[in-house]
Amino acid sequence: LDLCLKEAEKNPNDYKANWMTARAYREVGYETKISEEKGWEAVCKEYGKKGMGYADKAVKLDPKRCEGYYYYGLNVGIYSDGVSILTALKEGLKDKTQTSFETAYKIDKTYDKGGVIVALGRFWQVLPWPLSDKDKSMEYYREFQKAKFAKTKKTAEFNVHFSELLMEDSKTKDEAKSLLEEVPKLTNVTYWQKKAKTLLDKI
Repeated sequence: LDLCLKEAEKNPNDYKANWMTARAYREVGYETKISEEKGWEAVCKEYGKKGMGYADKAVKLDPKRCEGYYYYGLNVGIYSDGVSILTALKEGLKDKTQTSFETAYKIDKTYDKGGVIVALGRFWQVLPWPLSDKDKSMEYYREFQKAKFAKTKKTAEFNVHFSELLMEDSKTKDEAKSLLEEVPKLTNVTYWQKKAKTLLDKI
């Protein structure tokens, strides 16, 4: 993050410097959250907000590239973790987040090993009723599954979130169980292992 900030300060109108700074802010917020450090909500709020600013600038500098849109949406997610989804909605962030993710998807849905696809699935999943759309969420998650991206930490996170959706229907509970049982093999991150175990205990 420090390196990216220095580069963005030195070259404020450089597209790459801005989107990479946005990514760095998001990563620090995300890692703080999953490590469950004391005060992580305040970090997510601050860093998510700052990351949104750099991503927004990146979009303005080059609206034909996907990185700015993608990291804008991810930073809104981190900001929402810090302040709550309802607060983010009250601040009018829903439509711009949706547009950002959908634009990134149209430009390059394979970016970040399919992270754009997963982000859209999660977006439609976490919105409160009546804004959420579980059918759309399912479509994006299934698309990610079929794309067969490398088994990474991202896949472990995907397995947890997708399982939450699958558990809502008795017909897909077994699939959810299989996905959750894979999580410890995909990551050694305690946060996702605990999430998977908690869900498995409910099945």
